[in-house]
Order: sequence, then C-alpha cells, then structure tokens
Amino acid sequence: MKKIHKLLIANRGEIALRIMRSAKEMGIKTVAVFSEADRNALHVRFADEAYCIGPPPSSESYLRKDKIIEVAKKSGADAIHPGYGFLSENEEFADLVKKEGLIFIGPSAKSMETMGDKLAAKEAVSKFNVPLVPGTKTAITDIAEAKGIAKKIGYPILIKASAGGGGKGMRVVENEADFQNQMERAISEATSAFGDGAVFIEKYIMKPRHIEFQIFGDQHGNVVHLFDRECSIQRRHQKVVEEAPSCVLTPELRKKMGEAAVNAAKAANYYNAGTIEFILDEDMSFYFLEMNTRLQVEHPVTEMITGLDLVKLQIKIAEGEKLPFTQEDLAIHGHAIEVRVCAEDPTNNFLPDIGTLQTYRVPQGHGVRVDGGFEEGMTIPVQYDPLLAKLVVHAETRDLAMDKMKRAIDDFEISGVATTLGFGHFVMGHEAFRSGNFNTRFIENYFKPEYLNVKEDPFEKLLAAAFAVEVINASKAEVSNEATQSTTTSKWRKNRL
Repeated sequence: MKKIHKLLIANRGEIALRIMRSAKEMGIKTVAVFSEADRNALHVRFADEAYCIGPPPSSESYLRKDKIIEVAKKSGADAIHPGYGFLSENEEFADLVKKEGLIFIGPSAKSMETMGDKLAAKEAVSKFNVPLVPGTKTAITDIAEAKGIAKKIGYPILIKASAGGGGKGMRVVENEADFQNQMERAISEATSAFGDGAVFIEKYIMKPRHIEFQIFGDQHGNVVHLFDRECSIQRRHQKVVEEAPSCVLTPELRKKMGEAAVNAAKAANYYNAGTIEFILDEDMSFYFLEMNTRLQVEHPVTEMITGLDLVKLQIKIAEGEKLPFTQEDLAIHGHAIEVRVCAEDPTNNFLPDIGTLQTYRVPQGHGVRVDGGFEEGMTIPVQYDPLLAKLVVHAETRDLAMDKMKRAIDDFEISGVATTLGFGHFVMGHEAFRSGNFNTRFIENYFKPEYLNVKEDPFEKLLAAAFAVEVINASKAEVSNEATQSTTTSKWRKNRL
C-alpha cells in the first residue's frame, strides 16, 4: 500500500477545486496545472503549487500528456487525478502515468479500453447477463448492409459512434429513406470528433429515461453501487439537471438495476469510481447504455444522499485500501438535485455565452452546496466547457428539494453572461418534472425560449404591490395625474438568467 503525499490535478475549474479540497482535508499537498488563459483561475490560486503547461487551446495544454507528466515529476507528485473531461478516460494517459511510477486516480488502462469502446463494453457486459438494447454487436461501415440490419431491427433506429459520447456521431433515423444520409453524417462526425468512424446501430427507444448507477470497486475484487441518479433533463444529449435517487424506481427495480451495474463493472475487472448508464423505457424495462470510467459531473448528488466523499474514496482505493463498507451498509438518505450553471443562453438554443461576471453571488443555507470555479470579475474563457458551477441541494423529500432549489436559484445572482439558472427554475416549477412524468425529451416537449423572457421576479411583485398602494393613496389625496405617473419605476431585474 503506497500513501499519496502530493497530488497533481490534471484539470481546471470547479472539478480541480473540488478535488483539491478533499485532498487537503486528507493532508495531501496539491499541484495545479494551467493554461495561459487560466493564469488567474481559482484552482491555480488554491493549489499549493501551480505550473503553466501551455497556450489556451486544450490541445496545447490540458491534453498534453507529456507536459503533465513532466510537471508531476518536477513537483514530486505521487499521483495524478484527471477529474472529468480532457484526459480522464484516456487509457494511454492512464498507462503512461503508471509506467512513470505514479498513481493514477482512476481505473486501470485495460478497463478504460474495454469500456471506452461501446461495442467492446456491450460484448463484455453481455457475458454477465446485463440487458442490452437490440442492435448490432460489431461496428459497421457498409451502408447497404447497415440498411438491411436497420430494417430488421425496425425503425426508428439510432446510429451511434463506437468510440465516443456526448451526442457526437449520433443520429436518429425515422425511416429507410433517411438512412444513407444520416449514416454518412454519423460516420463523418465520429471521425472528426474521435478519429474513429466506427458506428453501430440499435433500436431507438422513443420515450427513454436516462438512469445511471454510481459504482465503486477496490483493487481486491469488491464492487458496490452507491444507488442511482436520474439524468433525463438534457440538451444536445448532455445533462443539465440531475437528481438522486430517481423518483420512478421501485425498491425492487432499483435492486435489480444496481445488481446489473455491479455485474457490468465486474465484467471489466473494474476498480475506483465509475458510472453505469442505463436507458429505461415506458414499460420500466432497462438496458445497458455505456460506462463512464471516471468521476461524473453529477457526483455531488450521490454524495448528498449517501454522506460519502467520493474523491476521498477514490484516493483511498488508489492507495490500495479496501472498500470500507459492503452493499448492505449503504442506504439512501433524503433527496438531492443538481442544476448545472452553464454560461449558455437557454433562449438561444443553449448556445454558449461569453463575457465577464459582473455580478457573482452564490446562495447559501442548510442543504445548499455550490461547486464553482469562478468569482466576480472573472472572464469566461471561450476555449473550454461553459460550466461555471454546480448548484446542489439536499432535503428530506423530493418536493422539499425542488422547492429548496427554486429558492437557491432565486438567490444565485449572476450578471454579465446568460446562464442556465432560469431554465433550472423553469424545470423545478414544471408539472411534468414535479410529477416525475418526464423523459429525455423534456426540452423538446415542454420548453420554449419565450417562457424565460416572461419570468416574473418575486421582487417585481413587491414593487407592483407597493405601487398599487401608492396609486390608491394618491387617488384618495386627489394627487394630479402627472404626479401619479411620476411614481412609476422601470421594472427591476436582479440578474440576467
């Protein structure tokens, strides 16, 4: 068992800060790396040591394996935590870290390789009787052959890139007439995004829910799950709102899916943190989707309902410790919801927004957590993901959590850039979400940009009421019409949501 005394975090923003906080609580020194665009970033100032590794483009900085390894050696770091994104699921990087005598905070390179390829992952988990969506078992590039397979499966079908995720290289095909065009586009996009044009075909579930299970394994063969997360509120196949646990799973179904998640992890001889993602259809049948071989953006909701620090657990497992609990020791406590606060404009198709944070004040209170990477006055770099912060709440029940989230969003003050806060508030108040009767088409089915443009601010209600009283008093006093009009003020806006 090798203890970690100094940890390099090969990432930036809120996840770098989040990892550093847990490491410091464990008495571990922290090392930050940063691009020239992040020279004044919070994670750079918070770390015990910080090193510039290149220009703003991630291909010249955060994706440079050689520079990160060089800094690790120079600083005397024992281990590297990749966070998420960038090199977090790069098996070559994980292997290189190990070859250089450093500890990689994550799974083995072999497990990454197995689960990083969707077809290889499906083949692995099928041996453990994990349910799979009907579709091809191998990559396919011949359009005529693929068209025949699609007809046999039955439309609508889904074309997916084998080597990646995030919606890239993914195409829904409604009928045979559209197949060739969509197939060609999927191959082209997969090649551009991942350097691999391999795609596969599977049955398209019309009204799916996206349910994932957090799993943890140690290096002694023990694997458990830390329950489920509902991730069905998405834009461009990427999550915006997450919660734990899902409100639709019965105890029996949760147990069955949890066991399947553990088996999927065992299929890859997996250790450390990972996430098994499932599709749940209208009949409550579930199917393996993929495995993310890293810490997830939405891991805080799991921490809130289990009381565990997942980063500390990752580090201890990387040091060689056994899991400190069994599946029977774990239980769900309350309900947690996370809203991703992104510099995006929901009224403009969620396109990224750029600018300077003129105002940035986070909400506080019992059961409210903000994992952020920015502060007032900072400019949002255009080169990276637009995630500003993660707003997380925890309460005894789902209804209380939704109400707490609405209050927290109201208290979150941001100006200078458009954000997804307003959309989060819309979700919390929508009947489909509150009732639990929704799926991954929530935005398509229920959201329109104009809904946010007419959002009424609670403070505006107070102004309106106060003005009404003034009008009544003025009328009684026979104040002139001109004087009455002069008391009218322009509508007050707390922030730009």
